[in-house]
Amino acid sequence: MEIINLSEQQSILGQYLAEIRDKDYQKNRTLFRRNIQRIGEIMAFNISRLLTYAPIQVETPLGTATVEVPEDKIVIATVLRAGLPFHEGFLHVFDHAENGFVSAFRMYTNREHTEVGVHTEYMACPSLEGKTLIIVDPMLATGGSMAAAYEALIKNGKPKQVHVACVIATPEGLEVLKQSLPPENTTVWAASVDPGMDEHKYIVPGFGDAGDLCYGEKI
Repeated sequence: MEIINLSEQQSILGQYLAEIRDKDYQKNRTLFRRNIQRIGEIMAFNISRLLTYAPIQVETPLGTATVEVPEDKIVIATVLRAGLPFHEGFLHVFDHAENGFVSAFRMYTNREHTEVGVHTEYMACPSLEGKTLIIVDPMLATGGSMAAAYEALIKNGKPKQVHVACVIATPEGLEVLKQSLPPENTTVWAASVDPGMDEHKYIVPGFGDAGDLCYGEKI
């Protein structure tokens, strides 16, 4: 399994990360969502460089041009609800992609809120057989939600390639993915890999709850 941390190279991505982490910038939900989308767009462009391409002929007003276009059939799958703006950023780049949606969310299993389980409730997804699957979720904390989402999705077929995309990851979450996803055809993309989690399994320093920051607090 290849893990690509985009923060290891300097780019405009750093500005978007700085803003989504900043507690003052976070008061502007529109800006927060847009920066999550921008990170998705950057990540999608980088993933596009690894696809398989083939030439096609395009008629222009003045002649014929040969253009290389992707051959891969792409499915972008999102973990609801926090993944929606991130998903939108990927769709801005892969506008011909099919789409899948999974509800996979954490549930604390003890009174102290220090142990978590994952519950999946809903899935809508096309066939994945032989396609390139991109699973997007802003936060890879324990890795449990991503592993559960993958397990649910592959009931619809075996993809030829898997890309996992997140804004912030932890070493613990990455280790879970190494044990849960096929290492030979999986690439994990992160805008940043943070040091770890607190006792409640939130990423530190992270930026808080992505879903709440995008759409408001839930009950």
